Amino acid sequence: MLKLVNSLSRSQKWAFLLCVDLVLVLVAQLLTLTAFSNSPPTLAMLSDISLLIAFQILAGIPIAMWLGIPKIQLKAYETRALGKTAIFGVLLVVVNVALGRISHQDIPLGNSLVFGLIFVVLSASSKMVMLQALLALHRRAQPRCRVLIYGAGTTGMQLASALKTHEWIEVVAFVDDNPAMQSMTVAGLPVLRPVKIKSIIEEKEINRVLLAMPSLSPPKLAQIVRKMQKLGVEVQVLPSFAQLVGEEALVDKLTPVVPANFLGRAQLDHQFGTGGRTYRGKTILVSGAGGSIGSELCRQLLLCRPARLVLFEMSEAALYTVDMELRTLAEDSKTEITPVLGSTTDPRMARKVLGEHRPDVVFHAAAYKHVPLVEANPLAGLANNVLGTRTIAEAAREAGVDRFILISSDKAVRPTNVMGASKRLAELVVQDLAMRSDSTSFSMVRFGNVIGSSGSVVPLFHDQISKGGPVTLTHEDVTRYFMTIREAVQLVLLAGSFERGRGEGGDVFVLDMGKPVKIRDLALQMIEASGYTLRDKNNPDGDIEIVSIGLRPGEKMHEELLIGEGLLTTPHPKILRAKEAWLSEIEVAGALRALRQAVAAGDEGAAREVVSRWVEGYVPPDAARGS
Repeated sequence: MLKLVNSLSRSQKWAFLLCVDLVLVLVAQLLTLTAFSNSPPTLAMLSDISLLIAFQILAGIPIAMWLGIPKIQLKAYETRALGKTAIFGVLLVVVNVALGRISHQDIPLGNSLVFGLIFVVLSASSKMVMLQALLALHRRAQPRCRVLIYGAGTTGMQLASALKTHEWIEVVAFVDDNPAMQSMTVAGLPVLRPVKIKSIIEEKEINRVLLAMPSLSPPKLAQIVRKMQKLGVEVQVLPSFAQLVGEEALVDKLTPVVPANFLGRAQLDHQFGTGGRTYRGKTILVSGAGGSIGSELCRQLLLCRPARLVLFEMSEAALYTVDMELRTLAEDSKTEITPVLGSTTDPRMARKVLGEHRPDVVFHAAAYKHVPLVEANPLAGLANNVLGTRTIAEAAREAGVDRFILISSDKAVRPTNVMGASKRLAELVVQDLAMRSDSTSFSMVRFGNVIGSSGSVVPLFHDQISKGGPVTLTHEDVTRYFMTIREAVQLVLLAGSFERGRGEGGDVFVLDMGKPVKIRDLALQMIEASGYTLRDKNNPDGDIEIVSIGLRPGEKMHEELLIGEGLLTTPHPKILRAKEAWLSEIEVAGALRALRQAVAAGDEGAAREVVSRWVEGYVPPDAARGS
């Protein structure tokens, strides 16, 4: 039956609906005669009015088409359509009276009025019956989506009314947090308590939950969405009226994060030059060019107008992205962009790249930096961060590179994790090469957390806030040094431009970053900057909660910038130089040999023993947590 209905053209459907109304004209006349004669009409009575009924039906065709009644869709048949049916009925009464006078038949006005009323009732009822029959056919032909509406207010009631005529959606019930609404019946549906939402979904076989609470704050909506999704149902949020009419954007309240706002100090960007003359016209190689630091290095190096910029990156996707971006930025310059896909841990690849492109300066930013990941995968972290650094630094010395700058981290200072220890070992490797190099100047730049970079707390907190929280801290008292990615890169470029005599390298440069920032204060700032309030015991109705989850393996409460005591000045007042102890050539060779053997054997214990032996201040995670 449904196939037959769907096969009908639009004009055929109009013709069918018109025929139904015309048949109802005859039925209404017969019912009127029956009502006034108190018995079914006789053949004689029908014979007397047959011509009148025929003319009335014929007259009804143009009237119905003029009013557009056959074109009204069954699912759109509401107040306005009912009004047109009433007008149609009135006009049929007029036709009935006029035809009676023309034919000199004595038809009382009351009879005509009753006829019109009966016709309007029959016509409207027939539309509703046909609609329900059609919906039943659709529901039988395809699976029905059983819907639960969360929110029984005005928006929820309007939504339920709009969905009543939907072909395959069936609204089952409401749930509402307002105790006054619970146990009531709204729009013909029960209002249930949300505490029983799990059993409601199971018992009523709910497929989808529609959130009809546009006035609720986005974090609280997000919390409800996550709760519903955990129960295995699809969740959709109804926008507010203000959003629908364009007064508010159809996005959440979160504004773009400006990392510098959370430094707790003035930015230093304007205080740095870039040492541009050092890099102008030179060939520069950046390893890890697709990472947060590496890509920003490349962007700022373009401003220095080097002759060639070699992008050395092991991730194809990251290399493609940074290459496309830099080619666009370099359109108006003469800088040649050269992408190279490969790993710094491959000696043959490193020698080939450096021997072929002969860079004047190498910035080594390729490293695994996420503390928990490296802690869980120590062999990969140590191989990449230590052995990879040794490979490319040695290749740089062999190729006669003028300057080699290692990007290090404050986590290298008395590290409690493998990532920090790997960066300190990498520093020791570079310091060793610096003492034995007559042609290449080696140096290191050590800075704190780069706020806003991948894996840092700012994008993590932003994502958690957008999902309604909670914002997770490892500890209430954790502090970190922070700097913007722009500050970090300008430090690297400026430190790399300092003039030093051959064999005088091995310096560790540190940025004066002010006081460390308390991570909880940063989280609170971000919540308030997003337009929300903190939810805690003092404000249980707030939007976002802050939760402490405990220190992760290898994580320190407070980071440091120096291993030894004291700092030396540099040509820039905000950049300081640390003169720290290093290992002898024999000690470095022994450490690297032991590390290579541990990596080759897949022995994590042996690799950690290398770290414990050669990295000053290294404290294993268990011992660090106990202190």
